[in-house]
Amino acid sequence: MTDQIQKAADRLWEASQTGTACAPVRDLIGDMDISAAYQVQDINTERMLAAGKRIIGRKTGLTAKAVQQQLGVDQPDYGILFDDMDISLGQEIPVSRVLQPKVEAEIAFILGDDLNSDRLTTADIMSSVEYAVAAIEVVGSRIAGWDIGIHDTIADNASSGVFVLGDQPHKLENVDLRLCGMVMERRGDPISVGAGIACLGSPIAATLWLANIMATAGRPLRKGDVVLSGALGPMANVEPGDAVTTRINGLGTVSAFFS
Repeated sequence: MTDQIQKAADRLWEASQTGTACAPVRDLIGDMDISAAYQVQDINTERMLAAGKRIIGRKTGLTAKAVQQQLGVDQPDYGILFDDMDISLGQEIPVSRVLQPKVEAEIAFILGDDLNSDRLTTADIMSSVEYAVAAIEVVGSRIAGWDIGIHDTIADNASSGVFVLGDQPHKLENVDLRLCGMVMERRGDPISVGAGIACLGSPIAATLWLANIMATAGRPLRKGDVVLSGALGPMANVEPGDAVTTRINGLGTVSAFFS
């Protein structure tokens, strides 16, 4: 482990603990392979586990081609979901809970089987999903001004914050995951639109990528895990007092309230 990797992990950890955004970490690890950014993420994952947090799933990020091109990458990234990130439907979210919060509309999968092979297929993913729900992810950045590159966001646990799951579970055969339309509204005004196809062509494709990568990394997806499969449209800012509602065809609605 290089000193730069440890320093990057320490910088992000201090930001998460103090609530004060820090400088980007690409000055420390930006000339290294992307694997160095995941090593930073791993260091702080172990810190979270040592603090008593429990891993309950994963998220995919950078699933939209436009964002990949903006950051100069050709693949998505992943982050870890911990138990304290799960916000109950109807529970208010203090804006201060997430540094520089933004909202994204996503399809979440709850797994009914382990996915512990690194040679999984699309059929494996579809057969392992117990049900799907609409979800809102509140992403955040420990890096000041969202001044991020690919190394920064990976190291920062894929800019994870908290998430809200809808309470209308649906089996996959009842939903068109590619063509299902999404509208996200803030205080009744549309702020993001999209569809499942924006997520690496399909949320199932995004989940297949994630499951194979996690198995290779030694943290395979397990029965009961939550998978946030990726944003269906652009993210949007939120402020105290905002009420955000996402509607996804075939999956119903989910709302988040910010205090």
